[in-house]
Amino acid sequence: MLTYNLNPHQSEPLYQQLYLALKNDITTAKLRGHEKLPSKRKLAKHLGLSVTTVDTAYQQLIAEGYLYSKPNSGFFVSDIQHVLISTDSPIRPVFHKTTSPVVDNSLLVPAKPYQHQQDFPFSVWSNLLKQVLNQDSHKLLEPAPSGGVQDLKEAIAQHLYDFRGMLVSPEQIIIGAGTEYLYSLISQLFGPKQHIAIEDPSYSRIAKVYLSHQIPLTYLPISADGINLKDLEQSRADILHISPSHQFPTGQVLPVNKRYQLLGWASQADNRYIIEDDYDSEFRFKHRPIPSLKEIDQSDKVIYMNTFSRSLLTTLRIAYMILPPKLLATFHDKLGFYSPTVSNLEQYTLARFISQGYFERHLSRMRLRYQKKLESCHQTIKKSPLKDKITITEDHSGLHFVLVVKTDLNEKDLVKNCRQKGILLSPLSDFAHNKATVPQNHFVIQYANMTTEEFVHLVATLEEVL
Repeated sequence: MLTYNLNPHQSEPLYQQLYLALKNDITTAKLRGHEKLPSKRKLAKHLGLSVTTVDTAYQQLIAEGYLYSKPNSGFFVSDIQHVLISTDSPIRPVFHKTTSPVVDNSLLVPAKPYQHQQDFPFSVWSNLLKQVLNQDSHKLLEPAPSGGVQDLKEAIAQHLYDFRGMLVSPEQIIIGAGTEYLYSLISQLFGPKQHIAIEDPSYSRIAKVYLSHQIPLTYLPISADGINLKDLEQSRADILHISPSHQFPTGQVLPVNKRYQLLGWASQADNRYIIEDDYDSEFRFKHRPIPSLKEIDQSDKVIYMNTFSRSLLTTLRIAYMILPPKLLATFHDKLGFYSPTVSNLEQYTLARFISQGYFERHLSRMRLRYQKKLESCHQTIKKSPLKDKITITEDHSGLHFVLVVKTDLNEKDLVKNCRQKGILLSPLSDFAHNKATVPQNHFVIQYANMTTEEFVHLVATLEEVL
């Protein structure tokens, strides 16, 4: 029987302590692949815990891919040992600031991240902006390095350490005006000789940016557990662009065993890298956040990217990427001539917004608001005559979900009929390069943009059309 010393007086809750203990035993091979774990009741009784505590820990491990369950059989350890990356490299230095330097009657439901004005704390932002003008006016006159001002890079590094447990140096962080700009920098960094593989379907601008720089592209279809490793190997790509935390538009979360497989692929050649677009990672409503590829990368093969457009304002064009040390010098030599694309005033204001705790409080409010919105969508469907014909999938995280409509009606006819009634739907196929690989009558719903009344109207229209 598994035995762990869990302390109820620690700041970490008991379920988290148990989760971490089990995860450690799995990653260190103390628990082998396909080994059966004790039932929730047996382990709870043995450790003196509630069944709920054990169940919460088990469910988090299942969500991350460390465990899997079989109906009427129990819980088993996932076979991930063959994809764990061994390394002799020393532990990377920890950066921690305390220890080291719809218009009219239409519903628009495409990939258009927009937040209602009342969601953004304008008064706080205004006060911080005034502070920067009054206290740091001399900094505003100094030319900022192309990678961004140090204050913001330190604030981001600290936030990633606190929120994701990610260990990065501020010097690795590059600030840019939106992710499309950063895609452009990456294209120039690697050049047209490097072959990039992207997910299919995916955010359309990713391919557009790379193709505009004459980068050879391969589109990898997404299966039930993400892209297929054999497809990636056969593509002969040097770089993989992926959104593992909440893939757009499918909403899938990449399981941890697949994450290790991809890291293993990247470690097999010096010129291989993974671009991790951590899209929507701040908004997860069930269990703890799954570790990012960057967190578990031991070979410095991950270029991590994120943006504040989803979490703050779309018009606040501030994004960042974290470059591996091997690429950092090349970046500054090759692209360091670029002037910063985000003003000093915005950078210093955002730095204060993060470091003074406003960003985390804002995220907490938004998670609660969006979780309530999501629950409202579920309740609307449950009350509808269509409850057996429409289903919400992939809603554990992020600000969109996929609405599956069970009907014999052709997708084009369904979209056309809804459009005639003032509803503009976005089929999953609209985001696919190879439309034959995408299921029909799956629609991307940006629920964060919608009011309860708008979603009720959407469901009522589907009822009428069907």
